[in-house]
This record gives sequence, structure tokens and C-alpha cells, in this order.
Amino acid sequence: MALRPVHVIVKAVDALAVGRFWAEALGWTAYRPGAATYVGPAGGLVWPHPVVLGVDVVPVPEPKTPAKNRVHLDIATHSAAQQTELVARLRKLGATPADVGQGDVPWTVLADPEGNEFCVLEPREVYRDTGPIAAVVVDCAEPRAMARFWGEAIDWALHEVTDDHAVLRSPQGVGPYLEFLRTPGVKTAPDRVHLDLLPYPGDDRAAEVDRLRALGATDLDVGQGDVPWTCLADPEGHEFCVLAPH
Repeated sequence: MALRPVHVIVKAVDALAVGRFWAEALGWTAYRPGAATYVGPAGGLVWPHPVVLGVDVVPVPEPKTPAKNRVHLDIATHSAAQQTELVARLRKLGATPADVGQGDVPWTVLADPEGNEFCVLEPREVYRDTGPIAAVVVDCAEPRAMARFWGEAIDWALHEVTDDHAVLRSPQGVGPYLEFLRTPGVKTAPDRVHLDLLPYPGDDRAAEVDRLRALGATDLDVGQGDVPWTCLADPEGHEFCVLAPH
């Protein structure tokens, strides 16, 4: 048994505006199937998508706290000119420069219109075939431990693990990477960005949730009430949800 990541949740007060921003950032389309705004490739809403991780922007009443998100997206580019053009275009759309202590680096750190940090990367060969989202990046204290948990939780393959960095990717070798970076500091606020996981057809969601608890996940109450998904936290407290299969 295993779960598959199906999209990245981004919480926002104005989900439609932030969804439209992310559609521009990724070169995708914003869909409005309900209260949330789903961002995915053009041509019609496909969920779950067989290759990409979409971005699902969900409305919440509370704005982001000043604390840096412990989960963020890295956006891939294929040339220095594209990186420069994308940064300039996103600035016009409401992105702001963000200082997360990065110093002098070849990538650009920005925040979306509600303050969610993300990086526009310089061209890197490793991300040449990921699509617009190069990686979902998780700040953590112990990348090796996180790789053990997430490597068991989902069906993605482990590509690299060191004391400072761990990398997983879909076993089909498509779509973005999931990266864990050893980062100073501790989690002090609920994540504004998190992954949603989905069982495969025929698998039992309750059994999957029990399996995750045995791996070290803990139950999480974020005020979700009676919903058809289960909110959990990984061993370092990062929220994620296990959805009900359709």
C-alpha cells in the first residue's frame, strides 16, 4: 500500500486572486470548481493528473503570520532570460521580494500577494523535465528521518539523502521533486502550504491512515469538522491530508 501526492494546498484569504496569480506564475489555468481555485495545465481540469501536481488554493479567514512558511514551491526556468522575464512579470502581478536569509544566490526569492514565499530558480539541468514546478521544498531538522517517513508514506522513489538534503520523485520520473532541507528554526505556525495525498483505486483510506500513524504521523485538528478527508502531521509537525478516493 502507498499513497500518491495529488496536489499542493495553498491557503489564502482571497483564493481566487491568489489562484489567478499562481496560474500566471506557472503558465497554467485557474479553474473554479467550488470555493477553492484549482490551478493546473490548460485544456480542462484533470484530477488527479497523471503527471503534474496541481495547486489548490483554498479560502481561509485568517491572513498569513509573519513567520516564514516551512513549505514552499520552487519554479523551474530554462534560461537566464526566462528567469529574468518571469520575475519581472510576477512583480507586476503583485509578487514582492522576500528575504529568508538566502544571501547572494542565483535564484530569486519572492512572496505571492498574500506572503507565501517561493523561489524562481536559475536554469538547472536536474529540473529540465519537471514542468513549471521544479520542487516542493520542506524545511526540516532531520532530512534522513523525513525521508524515511515520506518514503514509506508515499510511492515516490528516494533519489538522494544526506544529513542536509533528501530528495524524492515519482517512480515514473515525471513531475516535480519533493525535497527536504535541513533548515534552522522550528515550526511556529500552521503551514499555509501542504500536500494532499490520495489512495490508489481499491485501497482502503482508513487502513492507509492507520499505516501512517504507525509510521509516526499524528492526528491533527485544524477545525476541519466532519469532512471526508483526514488531517495528519508528519513527525516534524508538517500538516498534510489523506483524501477520500472518488
